[in-house]
Amino acid sequence: MIIKSSTIQLLRFPFSFFLLPVFLFGISQPLETNWVRVALLFFILHFLVYPSSNGYNSYMDRDEAPIGGLEHPPLPERELWTITLVMDLLAVGLSFLLSYPAAIAVSFYILASRAYSSRKIRLKKFAFLGFLVVICCQGGLIFWLSYHVSHASLSMHVPVTGILASTLLLAGAYPLTQIYQHRQDAADGVTTISMRMGIRGTFRLSGLLFILAFLVLGLHFGLQLELDRFLVLLIFFLPVSVYFSWWAILVWKDPAKADFRHLMQMNIISAICSTAAFGSLLIWK
Repeated sequence: MIIKSSTIQLLRFPFSFFLLPVFLFGISQPLETNWVRVALLFFILHFLVYPSSNGYNSYMDRDEAPIGGLEHPPLPERELWTITLVMDLLAVGLSFLLSYPAAIAVSFYILASRAYSSRKIRLKKFAFLGFLVVICCQGGLIFWLSYHVSHASLSMHVPVTGILASTLLLAGAYPLTQIYQHRQDAADGVTTISMRMGIRGTFRLSGLLFILAFLVLGLHFGLQLELDRFLVLLIFFLPVSVYFSWWAILVWKDPAKADFRHLMQMNIISAICSTAAFGSLLIWK
């Protein structure tokens, strides 16, 4: 079977890189790690679950304007829906090799993702509910799953501060991903958190949530007497703070600067810095 190039494009495999930091944060925290399970979970999330979620969302939305990772998305075909279903089933099946709680968590993520995009349920059309679903699944749930699976004894006692910090980090980043597509979302009957807040309000909200995220991260590492590691994180995240502030200044002067190009630059800088930050914790461990 030859998969069409449009299908591969819409799965947006490279976009999984933007979701790597929370995974790295989760696996960097247990004192003893099972690396075989870590490798399998990495494959399940970044090569099956995330691309399938991207593809299903594209199939439902049929975007013609830029979307995350694609400036000119092709129109989806029925093959894309079939491929995403196969990928989801394979992801759940492989998750049982990790643990039953892991399989439940992966299944919940997939179902939530489909409910978010589905034309029949369409959680994304509700600003706050859609926002909560995304940040809790891509943030807190993934941290919990990564910690649980990587822990040598599959511990169910996952640090609450890690879950909350991951959720807040996603909460700060997610509204910015919607800031350039207010018209496109409105035409599709979708109300996003960014639309509710407005362009300037989106920056204010994201800034506040990022501050809260780092306060919780400070608490997380402080409770473990590892504030030196928190200081390393702050250094790695400094370029993100600088770009965010510079972009906000541009937008205050000219709202048209809240566009796809600046968002992708923000995403790339953020992904590289946060991956390096949490990756350094993993190496440190």
